[in-house]
Amino acid sequence: QVQLVESGGGSVQAGGSLRLSCAASGFTASSKHMGWFRQAPGNEREWVSTLTSGRDLTFYPDSVKGRFTISRDDAKNTLYLQMNDLKPDDTGIYTCAATGAWGAWDQAQRYPFWGQGTQVTVSS
Repeated sequence: QVQLVESGGGSVQAGGSLRLSCAASGFTASSKHMGWFRQAPGNEREWVSTLTSGRDLTFYPDSVKGRFTISRDDAKNTLYLQMNDLKPDDTGIYTCAATGAWGAWDQAQRYPFWGQGTQVTVSS
């Protein structure tokens, strides 16, 4: 059974940092393309980052590029999202996801496997 469990969310002030974790079980995280999404109340789900399988390519939207870093620890079968210089607009529920499909990283329907999410709140 594929399972993804996020942790590491919390409340921080603008300019602060937070590291999210996504523990994978039932599959090897390095065998799939792994992504992070977020959603604030009243907003659409927004793609945050993807780390690909094989070549370990990373992709980010302009909204987080230079501030967020996606990575994976194969020994722990865990995906991470390091978030620096956080802004109030970064507030939302952050969810990790996995897919075997290549490309269109920002399209949530391309990811069959999802975690339950962890709350991130950034205050000004």
